[in-house]
Amino acid sequence: MKAPKPEPAQSRSVFVALVGRPNVGKSSLTNRLVGEKVAIVTQKPQTTRSRITGIVTRGAVQYVFLDTPGIHTPRNKLDARMTQTAAASLKDVDVTLMLFEPAGELSEAESAMVDALRKAGPALALINKVDTLQSFAALEERRRFVEEMGVFRSVLPVSAKDGTGCEALFDLLAPYGHDGPHYFEDDAFTDMPEKELVAELVREKALLFLREEIPHGIAVTVTRFKERPDRDLIDIDVELCCERRSHKGMIIGKGGQMLKKIATAARLDCESLLGTQVNLQCWVKVREAWRDNEQLLDSLGFSKP
Repeated sequence: MKAPKPEPAQSRSVFVALVGRPNVGKSSLTNRLVGEKVAIVTQKPQTTRSRITGIVTRGAVQYVFLDTPGIHTPRNKLDARMTQTAAASLKDVDVTLMLFEPAGELSEAESAMVDALRKAGPALALINKVDTLQSFAALEERRRFVEEMGVFRSVLPVSAKDGTGCEALFDLLAPYGHDGPHYFEDDAFTDMPEKELVAELVREKALLFLREEIPHGIAVTVTRFKERPDRDLIDIDVELCCERRSHKGMIIGKGGQMLKKIATAARLDCESLLGTQVNLQCWVKVREAWRDNEQLLDSLGFSKP
């Protein structure tokens, strides 16, 4: 008599928010967990402006990671929307991961987030960048500091850079899921449209190449995304919006060299993402004080949470 076939495992989904201060490594960790570049990463703070979705399906369990903007004190209406997006994400998930630096005091915004988590659902703490710590004693000291907040069910040391602790994170998150069909295709790694991914890649290069005071005054939108019917090539037009005429000249650069540098680096990443040749054309437009203009924020895609 043949043994009965085992019942297939019940499919589950786990929605996970990643929160923390700017530059704590949320986007790097999202990319590490997903295994694909879904969030742009630079050394400049507030690189992530909107909620980025990364998707990982492992057998019956689908993990949906929501990478949120860094929590900080708002200085303009764009900052306020970013902070609201991070706070609103706590209501949409099964569990929250709050990332901490491996040393240092909490910022005012971090303390406010910890207080918010006391009233929200389950939360786990991640001490990121443990590859930079010099001793086990330093890690234990930081772990005690976070545990004494009395908010987090577990405190896990991780490194988005070298992968330390990342594999264990999946087993830690699985129990927080809920039974039911997966929300995304099992081979999906994000729900972001290709146009948005392209815009983010262009903005990443602008953040990397431009001077400190300019990049956060830049927004990027794709105005044309069209596949050619006669060959394997996509024509993409991108608009870089800046706040001042003086910034426009800096973005374009002498003889157009800076804009060409941004476009060339972005095109290579776009071709890798899309798996085809790309004709990328970048244009610069001035929209004064757009970060404090509600109507422009809406038109540039920064929707209210």
